[in-house]
Amino acid sequence: MSEPWWKSAVVYQIYPRSFADANGDGVGDVAGIRARLDHLAWLGADAIWISPFFPSPMKDFGYDVSDYCGVDPLFGTLDDFDALLRDAHARDIRVLLDWVPNHTSDEHPWFQEARTARSSPRRDWYVWRDGGPERPPNNWRAAFGPPSAWTWEEKTEQWYLHLFLPEQPDLNWENPDVVAAMHDTLRFWLDRGVDGFRMDVVHCIGKDPALPNVPPERERIPTCALIDDPRTHAHLREIRRLIDAYPNDRVMVGEVAMPWIERMATYYGDGDELHLAFNFPHIWAPWQAAAWRRCIDQTTDALAPRDAWPTWVLSNHDNKRHRTRYGSEPRARAAAVALLGLRGTPFLYAGEELGLTDAEIPEHRIVDPGGRDGCRAPIPWDDTPGRGWGPDPWLPWPPANDAASAAAQRDDPGSTLHLYRALLAARRDSPALRLGDMEWLETPDDVLAWTRRHDGDVRAVAVNFAAAEQEVEIPGRWRIERTSDRRREGDAFDGRLDPEQAVLLTRDLP
Repeated sequence: MSEPWWKSAVVYQIYPRSFADANGDGVGDVAGIRARLDHLAWLGADAIWISPFFPSPMKDFGYDVSDYCGVDPLFGTLDDFDALLRDAHARDIRVLLDWVPNHTSDEHPWFQEARTARSSPRRDWYVWRDGGPERPPNNWRAAFGPPSAWTWEEKTEQWYLHLFLPEQPDLNWENPDVVAAMHDTLRFWLDRGVDGFRMDVVHCIGKDPALPNVPPERERIPTCALIDDPRTHAHLREIRRLIDAYPNDRVMVGEVAMPWIERMATYYGDGDELHLAFNFPHIWAPWQAAAWRRCIDQTTDALAPRDAWPTWVLSNHDNKRHRTRYGSEPRARAAAVALLGLRGTPFLYAGEELGLTDAEIPEHRIVDPGGRDGCRAPIPWDDTPGRGWGPDPWLPWPPANDAASAAAQRDDPGSTLHLYRALLAARRDSPALRLGDMEWLETPDDVLAWTRRHDGDVRAVAVNFAAAEQEVEIPGRWRIERTSDRRREGDAFDGRLDPEQAVLLTRDLP
């Protein structure tokens, strides 16, 4: 049997508010995504993951859902989405949606009904506990907003649980009616033709009904990063059966937002839970060879017993862009070569292919409760005054946005945009890069190098993390296919790596 598409795909994340604005109101929208599909096809993306565009009060910018089966008017209409899906599929681009199963908005009709009275038919759709207003039921800590993960409702004299904002009450997945209703939201989009879901903090849906206190040594960590309850695995197996009942390899990608790779690996189950799980320790690793090696080895060791497929990511909507974290363009470009040379499914974040850095956000423009505005700055598409947007986008532009625009970089063969396009093309043309095994090579301390092999196709990747030239010996004869700085491509590889340079090599047969 052929491998499922998601194993060899490159997935491109779109944060819709910040991607492209079709109606000139300064906020990205579904029609804007549709208008930029040719950019994604030219780049070579195989799939897009779209962060939430569902109806929402936008307290957490879409991750507080008030209707799982619609499109917020800010972003357009269901007809706009259907047109986007149709046009994406016509370009062989698959579409994943961002499903938020742990919590709803407090403005969702389910919660509005639940909070009216203890006797409400939907009261048990959420997590409520008795007590007094002076002391929460336990010491759980919210990720955003007030420290406690509990809010007191004076009207019914109970606490409700919210692992995030008070406006994001947690659903009670122990209630079979909740399970059935949430399964129906998946079917709604699957029946329209979506190719799968990225599932927000999906590891949190199962909770110990006793809701025990967090140990004192972890009390200051947001509880969402600590929840790891076996009930979740049964829920994931049910969702997997639902997803697998649809044709064409629909996919479940889980956000398992905990810092322990060995625990993240358990959410693959025995091939019957998540297809893919995000791997976060790598996104937090510094620009150091040893740190990268440690993350890659830990991931490989954790997933190998389950025959599970890894994911790799450098940037996303919740973390500083990797160009900002690493501190320079050469490092960011070298990291791109490394990312796209690893064994697993890479996820790109919109604007990463332009080498964008985080925007500087003045205090009066801060809007995000989690302090993530900088990495969510709008994508500059061209050098017009509006950069392809309306006159006043919802967040300030990233630095150097004229030179960083997609139009300017498309005209520059040496740009970061052309580097990403070349890397995606190389990956698409190489069975070894898409699906091959990975084997480390002996290198100096500041260098990582490995080979990829599949069905007679062989590639090698070498990354110099040092600010000085390095020499690396890779047995055999090799030709330079791609370099992070686009120099010496096509030359025979002589073992020399320029400072903070990465190379993709192909076997140079005699």
